[in-house]
Amino acid sequence: MLSDGVVTLRSWTEADAPAIVDCVADDAEMAGWLDRLPQPYTIADARLYIEHDGEETFAVTEADSERVVGSLGLTWQEPAVAEVGYWLRADARGRGLMTRALLLAVQHAFAKGANRIQLRADPLNAASCRVAERAGFTSEGMLRQAHWNPRLGRHQDWVMYSLLAHEAAADPDRG
Repeated sequence: MLSDGVVTLRSWTEADAPAIVDCVADDAEMAGWLDRLPQPYTIADARLYIEHDGEETFAVTEADSERVVGSLGLTWQEPAVAEVGYWLRADARGRGLMTRALLLAVQHAFAKGANRIQLRADPLNAASCRVAERAGFTSEGMLRQAHWNPRLGRHQDWVMYSLLAHEAAADPDRG
């Protein structure tokens, strides 16, 4: 478990399945950006998400209430490179919670030996881009028309962001 006193990252449990459904099921904005989210979203989908192998996933909770507000996952591309992805429930957005969660995940990944943490965000998803930038990630450029998103009915561009271990170490105020 990782916490900064405002948000906590912890492992998912099967008991979290209803909370995941509550976060995801009726969020049209999230479903648009994340076209791999099944729609409609069910308890069975949430259980599959919790059991998913190959990614280190965390429930993002409010530290005081323990209410699930989102998810953050690290996929190890190779031993020293991790890619991060995240989502946040609609009523928790705009409060800096995901930036805090991302900073905790960054500390965790660097402590596990990562040299590079990267993430991709659609440049039209301003909130996701802001999270990356506020957490100190650098935009490396645009991956043009990198993904066909049938829900949006278009090819998505992705901004590739990264944060390197020496950059995080050089900034004592980060995290």
